[in-house]
Amino acid sequence: MTKLPLFTLLFSAALTTQAQAMEKLTLVLDWYINPDHAPIMVAQQTGAFAAEGLDVNIVPPSDPALPPRLVAAKQADLAITYQPQLHFFADQGLPLMRVGTLINTPLNTLMTLDKTVKKPADLKGKRIGYSVSGIEQATLATMLAHDGVNANQVKLVNVNFQLTSALMTGQVDAVIGGYRNIEALEMKLAGKAPVVLNVEDYGVPAYDELIIVANRDEAHSEKIQKFLRALKKGNAELQAYPEQNWLTFVRAHPELNTPLNHQAWRATLPLFAADPAKLDRARYQAYEQFLFDNKLIKSITPVERYAIGSE
Repeated sequence: MTKLPLFTLLFSAALTTQAQAMEKLTLVLDWYINPDHAPIMVAQQTGAFAAEGLDVNIVPPSDPALPPRLVAAKQADLAITYQPQLHFFADQGLPLMRVGTLINTPLNTLMTLDKTVKKPADLKGKRIGYSVSGIEQATLATMLAHDGVNANQVKLVNVNFQLTSALMTGQVDAVIGGYRNIEALEMKLAGKAPVVLNVEDYGVPAYDELIIVANRDEAHSEKIQKFLRALKKGNAELQAYPEQNWLTFVRAHPELNTPLNHQAWRATLPLFAADPAKLDRARYQAYEQFLFDNKLIKSITPVERYAIGSE
């Protein structure tokens, strides 16, 4: 009669010791949980983080501008942000380091519903909607110049983040800033057939869309290496069993079980970094130069000041 209680006590003690040994890590997302975060969610739901001894707290931000600044202030261990933003942070002197990549291709596009448009130059004289001044204007100008059209030969219209509705209601003839794995799918679900022009095909240097940043003081820590190893396993599991992991994901987040999110989950699969720790230094240098040439940053910062990773 004493064996069962003793076993129960020993088992409970083992669980308590294991819980105490787990290293806590706070990851602040760039936005609310969505299919762009699939490898992170799969690493969490399959126990890959726990297997590395990590207790990962995944936090959607109250303000999308906050995550990198929380990491800079050492109020969070890691944050998801965007490579273009990282260059701005480096130019401002924030102590942030890219330690990993989540999505290693641009998502940004130039989209239109005009079937006569085959390249950016075909939008000469048209109205083009945008949401973010500066970088989207530079991106559009580069795409137009690739085919010999000057930026002043189109009319820019600020549509205040209403890209899809502005295009579908005819407020504008095209939009810059829509994502190929979200807005393009959203319009298709609405019965439209958008012409999608990827920014990197028209003179804009390719870049990593979503990256993981740490405070410079902690960038080389073993805790972050554990996180990246688990994330790599999470992505491998996602690629091998996308539908099974989708079902697990939406059981945990039923509010996200929509046709758009399901299609985005599938469409984003080939865009995730197979090895999150891998760094393409030349790519970062090229994008830094692009921003400098467009007068969006004050000076060139060496890559080693804001990014680390394996070759």
